[in-house]
Amino acid sequence: MTVFQVRIHGRGGQGVVTAAELLSIAAFIEGRHAQAFPTFGSERTGAPVVSFCRIDDRPIRVREPVAHPDALIVQDATLLHQADVFAGLTADGYLLINSTHGFADLGLGEFTATFRRERLVTVPATELALKHVGRPVPNVVLLGGFSAISGLVSLDSVRHAIGDKFSGRVAAANAAAAEEAFAYVQARMREAANA
Repeated sequence: MTVFQVRIHGRGGQGVVTAAELLSIAAFIEGRHAQAFPTFGSERTGAPVVSFCRIDDRPIRVREPVAHPDALIVQDATLLHQADVFAGLTADGYLLINSTHGFADLGLGEFTATFRRERLVTVPATELALKHVGRPVPNVVLLGGFSAISGLVSLDSVRHAIGDKFSGRVAAANAAAAEEAFAYVQARMREAANA
């Protein structure tokens, strides 16, 4: 495996930094090397935040922000037309967006037409988080979806990472949200394959 790079866009308070951290823990659980780190301007709730995760079978020496992601996770769809969140993403990349709308409804139909359909999915992550966790924090939900679409880390490793970070009812609720997102994305992938 060559280094796999993930960039996560969201807003302060949505668990953007925690998402990258949990993804790196899931990779560690599977015996890989990983690094996770954020970049942000102001540290206030609602401000744009970007975090990064790299996963490799060998030690990772590079430390700069991810300019050419293999996967892009967008935790807040309001950022889609406010910032260049798609910079560096190739047509072979994975794209997950937290939204109840499809790509065409988000104004991205023409843009995503050049991508591999089986690597694109919108996930109602905020709704799933509210259902399971009781808070509109989409980060863990999207990690469950990422596990399904990429196969880079297993759902079991994501669950273990959640258990390392959280405990008790919070861990169980987040694991359930990730599991539902995993199943949701698998269903969308089957639909895309049959279209």
